[in-house]
Amino acid sequence: MPRLSEDVVSHIEEQSLVVVGGCGHVGLPLALAFADAGLRVVSYDINETVVDLVNSGTMPFDEPDGPEFLRRGLESGRFAASSDPGVIETSDVVVVVIGTPVDEHLNPDPEAVPRAIDGFKQHLRSGQLLVLRSTVYPGVTRLVQQRLVKAGISVEIAFCPERIAEGKAFTELFDLPQIVSGCSQAAVDRSEALFRKIAADIVVTAPEEAELAKLFTNTWRYIKFAAANQFFTIANDFGVDFERVRHAITHKYPRAIDMPGAGFAAGPCLFKDTMQLAAFNNNNFMLGHASMMVNEGLPLYLVSRLEERFDLASSTVGILGMSFKANSDDTRSSLAYKLRRILAFRAKAVLCSDYMVSTDPRLVDEAKLIAESDVVIIGSPHSRYRDMSIDKPVIDVWNLRGEGVLI
Repeated sequence: MPRLSEDVVSHIEEQSLVVVGGCGHVGLPLALAFADAGLRVVSYDINETVVDLVNSGTMPFDEPDGPEFLRRGLESGRFAASSDPGVIETSDVVVVVIGTPVDEHLNPDPEAVPRAIDGFKQHLRSGQLLVLRSTVYPGVTRLVQQRLVKAGISVEIAFCPERIAEGKAFTELFDLPQIVSGCSQAAVDRSEALFRKIAADIVVTAPEEAELAKLFTNTWRYIKFAAANQFFTIANDFGVDFERVRHAITHKYPRAIDMPGAGFAAGPCLFKDTMQLAAFNNNNFMLGHASMMVNEGLPLYLVSRLEERFDLASSTVGILGMSFKANSDDTRSSLAYKLRRILAFRAKAVLCSDYMVSTDPRLVDEAKLIAESDVVIIGSPHSRYRDMSIDKPVIDVWNLRGEGVLI
């Protein structure tokens, strides 16, 4: 890899940066990391309520170390949030971090990122570096370049996918290698210099390679979780505790050490990106579709097993934990909510609780849930629930409490 020129490095040292979608779970940690590294950073977000919250010094979601990074950024004057798109014009680097959804028919929207850029392209100016950070449909990076060239906007285009896990942002942003790609050598050089401000290890690829790398990563995780969940249902239907089988397989056996346990494979990325990859391959992705059926079908499987053990029609079922992953306040695409919908039809009543989630008024406190439920399901394996006293039958597909997963 040729060494970056001194003029590129010195330019990065002095530049300003705006993160579009900069008050979300991905954008805000990135913005704060760059501000902490010495850049002048603005998080641009259309949600004025969240912008005001951030500027007041309050993180809008739970992220370890986030409050301290936010405090340092605000006190240093190197960080601020804004809902004014005019801040884009004043920045040397524009990083785009927006969601890339699939619709109700599981079709991805390849236009999501280009459409968002169309919405603020009048604020772009010649000489800027435009970094796409969102997961994108393969080919979107080149598409953005073509459209901006056609519009007469001369900016360098790069794709540098995010790779962090929620709850580990301020560790992984610095420790994980950053994938960097660009539509020109100048875009690659500037992006590499930018991300070396926060990470020492950089992997340079072509845009199409980086786009597939991101989709393959999330899809691989989703497939592994589906395999574990399918193994769980097979063992469970045979009257065997899958967790005991998994322990036998993985104990000091390196070729199987990465086999995950059973549990809800959910959240805003894994399922969505698996479906994006399927669409990209003309829906010729049997492994991906099968994984979706297994993972999305797990809540219904649990309820069906419960019906064999309990009289659900006359039972109140409690769900402890509604976020999509452990020790998180993020409920996006959480399968605990799918579980609640199924139980609302099958059970006498459903009570839900999550001490980390403050955005759902339907949740009750843990004491009420435990007192009034006939059976309790661990919906999200928060550490707090591991040793909680529960005097009712507990369904714990995660084996959080160490009592096995046999239902």
